[in-house]
Amino acid sequence: MPELHLPWLEFSIMLPLLGAALVFAAKDPIRARRICLVICTATLLCSLGELADFASLSTFEAHDHWDIIERIFHKDVFVIDELNAPLLPLAALLCLLIVLSTLRTKASRFSFNLMLINEAILIATLSCRDAWVLIGLLVIATIPVWIEMRARTPSTRVYCLHMALFAGLLVFGQTLVSLGATFAGAAFLALAGVLRTGIVPLHGWMTDLFEKATLGTALLFVTPMTGAYAVMRLVLPIAPDWALQSIAIISIITAVYAGCMALVQRETRRFFCFLFLSHSSLVLVGLELVTPIGLTGALCVWLSVGLSLSGFGLTLRCVEARVGRINLDQPHGLYEHMPALAILFLLTGLASIGFPGTVGFIGTELLVEGAVTVYPSIGIAVVFAAALNSIAILYAYFRIFAGRKRAGSYSLRAKPSERIAVLILAALIVGGGVYPQWGVASRYHAAGELLRHREVPISNHNEGEVEQHSQFAPAGSDAHSHPE
Repeated sequence: MPELHLPWLEFSIMLPLLGAALVFAAKDPIRARRICLVICTATLLCSLGELADFASLSTFEAHDHWDIIERIFHKDVFVIDELNAPLLPLAALLCLLIVLSTLRTKASRFSFNLMLINEAILIATLSCRDAWVLIGLLVIATIPVWIEMRARTPSTRVYCLHMALFAGLLVFGQTLVSLGATFAGAAFLALAGVLRTGIVPLHGWMTDLFEKATLGTALLFVTPMTGAYAVMRLVLPIAPDWALQSIAIISIITAVYAGCMALVQRETRRFFCFLFLSHSSLVLVGLELVTPIGLTGALCVWLSVGLSLSGFGLTLRCVEARVGRINLDQPHGLYEHMPALAILFLLTGLASIGFPGTVGFIGTELLVEGAVTVYPSIGIAVVFAAALNSIAILYAYFRIFAGRKRAGSYSLRAKPSERIAVLILAALIVGGGVYPQWGVASRYHAAGELLRHREVPISNHNEGEVEQHSQFAPAGSDAHSHPE
């Protein structure tokens, strides 16, 4: 396997752990915030260096130049490939934006130490390819979140029950796969993946998380969509088509249900939770269609939703930091107090539903085309879910920012650090919409390679027909077109 020129992966994982130790030693919350900001910036730079180094190799996968873990396990554990290459900078950027959007007045109420530990676990998870190590990281990632929830509220039963079931399903499913019962093991692993993603009726833990944890921690735990990553690594290579398409049907039901629920919510955190559930379910729909176009659309939507809804949630977090939790029963008239946040709220919301000119547009189009190729009714349902989400976003925007001007004796405008976060998000969202070619081509190639490495034989088409349409499409793919 090709090597990166520098150990970017190890740097990206070890830097947050080092920063967590420094933050733990710092007693002053303001100093802890500064240390965390430096560490998150350095981690983002390492992840960007990793992406650039990987792109220069022109290969599908690579590992670190100094791979200490490989020497311990005698195999490649942490690997960068075309699936996770853009996910790592996205995760590091989310952590940096969470720190930037944390006001100094709120620094004492946010655990920067746990956030850095979460970042290290997240980057290790997204770069892990070994099944058992990945399962261990997915289980460990639930512990810092539980520690924070336990410190804020004594009632964590819902979260604990769901995460214990999640861990049990992962271990039992992978054990069956190791013993040779591949299809049965894949079923349990798929159930664990949809539980972690929040598919109905296994979504109760997510609403509980958003109500009881800090919004920054909740965003870091759900928006990278590690449940979908587990499905891609553990389930996609071994599950039969009928099983994956069954998950797609369940996911589209969840997308429509969550879109309807987002329309009737009266509290912003629950509104965001159901909005995110709807979008993440749409990603799963594309991931389970097992066609090049559908999988390409899902991978594109994965990136666009991760970016746009992370920004959307951070905007809500900034608004909450000023006026507290918001009720959507009546207009609040906050636009004149915080115009920059209002614009970012609308921009990120529209990007999440695939508005033309934003980063989500091409991915949504490919997702709909891929869904229609397999089941026309699923394609119609995808469009219907997107319509529900768009109505919900506009409704929330007018409730929060429109209406009679809110009286106030102090300024609520964005701070300089928040303006930097706004500019970064706006540039990425608009830039990805104006110039989508590189991202779409990368996602299409990743989709083709992932399907080519599937171990389950598909018999609808022979190999010659596949090669005629796409060198990356697996036997049995129903896709006959390429994204332009």
